[in-house]
Amino acid sequence: MSNATRHRLPVAGALRLGRPSDIWFKPALSVVAAVAPPNLILLALGRLDLALYTMAGSLCALYGHNRPYAARARALAWVVLGMTGGLAVALVAASLTGDAVVLVTVGALMAAVQKAVCDATRIGPPGNVVLTFISSASLFAPQGLGQVPGHVALALAAGAWAWLIGMAPGLLRPHGPERRATAQALNAAAAYAGTGGTGEGHARARTACAAAVHAAWQSLSAAGARPDPAARPDPVRRALERLLVRAEAALGAPAGADPERLRGWARDVRGTGRIPRADLPRDAAGELLGVDTELACPRRPLRHRLAPLAPLAVRTATGCALAGYASLALGVGRPYWALVTAASLYQANVTLTWSRGVQRVVGNLVGVLVFAAVAPLAHLHPAALVLCCLALNFGAEALIGRNYWLGSVCVTPMALLITEFARAQDPGRLITERIADTVVGALVGFVAAVAVTNRRAGDRIEHALTAVERAREQAARLLAGPHPAPGALETARRALAAALADLRATADAALGEWWQRALPEERVVLAERAGHRTLAATVRRQGLAPLDQDTGRTTEDIRP
Repeated sequence: MSNATRHRLPVAGALRLGRPSDIWFKPALSVVAAVAPPNLILLALGRLDLALYTMAGSLCALYGHNRPYAARARALAWVVLGMTGGLAVALVAASLTGDAVVLVTVGALMAAVQKAVCDATRIGPPGNVVLTFISSASLFAPQGLGQVPGHVALALAAGAWAWLIGMAPGLLRPHGPERRATAQALNAAAAYAGTGGTGEGHARARTACAAAVHAAWQSLSAAGARPDPAARPDPVRRALERLLVRAEAALGAPAGADPERLRGWARDVRGTGRIPRADLPRDAAGELLGVDTELACPRRPLRHRLAPLAPLAVRTATGCALAGYASLALGVGRPYWALVTAASLYQANVTLTWSRGVQRVVGNLVGVLVFAAVAPLAHLHPAALVLCCLALNFGAEALIGRNYWLGSVCVTPMALLITEFARAQDPGRLITERIADTVVGALVGFVAAVAVTNRRAGDRIEHALTAVERAREQAARLLAGPHPAPGALETARRALAAALADLRATADAALGEWWQRALPEERVVLAERAGHRTLAATVRRQGLAPLDQDTGRTTEDIRP
């Protein structure tokens, strides 16, 4: 199409190292704390052959580190259930058939479901990759049907321990994730305000600021919405919301913002002391009430959030199946490695998928060299094998935030060592098979990504924006009238809240798909801000807000 954006396929840029995550040590330490006790117990019992099943539960500790603890508890519980459910399906399939083609097909379908559900629920890193790795590897583990319940029970027990590890930091800093997200938004707003909205780099700074502010609102909303907008809000959450509104004000008018003040607030929020109180501009105060009103409405059912992801699920299933079949045709003994490689590639668009493929190949090639160096040490004693795996677990999580390929340098030898928990194997053969499966999985997976595109993503976001604009216009007309019909304003309020939620979900799903029109990101941000203010005006007009929250209706509240 003539107005489509053509994306280049980078190579050097895909390998460029970024700054480490602010909380890189949290998943790194958590996974070690979750993996070590089960593995050491199995080592003492002489049953390291069962480590695959305990690892399934232990690796759940990688998830949810950016989520508030109330939301983290729910998310980790679902991850544990999803992990053990996938493991159970894989083990049952492995016990019923030894046909490699059938097992690859089952693995590809499971990978597609895992990808779609992880994206729809926005579970965050490491996403579907760990789930697919465990379930695909389990498909090729020798298994009897009577052994399945015991192996699944081991995974559940290790998953329960991982849940405790993930929740433990909340005893010391119960609002830590929300404070970190708000601090990141304030720092991003300060960086954008420093440009004054002009000059080189201001567009990149604005995009980063909008993304950080959106992520911070998501973090606060994940902490739990108040069912009644008139209820008294949690003081910590309300203080953070006020700071986020100031960050949004800087996003809208960078020339009038004070970068040093924003950075000072960020420093105070990141610590453990009292959260600074920020005064709100008059025209932004109502946005807090609008946010609460939107969050009080029920979320869309999961099946509605899955629908836009159907092309990505088809892409994943196709790529994984073809990669596995190609690996079988080459005579490789572990086709699930090719399947997992393909599953790990698929990102929001083809350009990002290409970058992930480059990162995966480079990381795995360097990783097999690390395995060649580590294998002699790991073969000295089973305890050395366990300790090497723990060290590589830590290294993978410590490095993967800088670039995926750097983390893969540790993930690859760790995955190869896990195959030796049951019995020692020839390192040369493992290395050869891993290289072959990596190249096959990356090539076939990328071809599938090009063949199965999501060309309707741009249309969906235009429809979502139109729906928000129409819902806001309807609410504005009712607000402008003297006496709306009974129930009409409430219906308009809920329609606008639902449209805003749909817009956000659609924008996240459509971001950056190849060969489509450029997404109107700035229009999305403006539509959300205006929608929140109109929601606030409807709540005040309905008398649902206490008087001390009524800041007065502005022209922005009612202007279509």
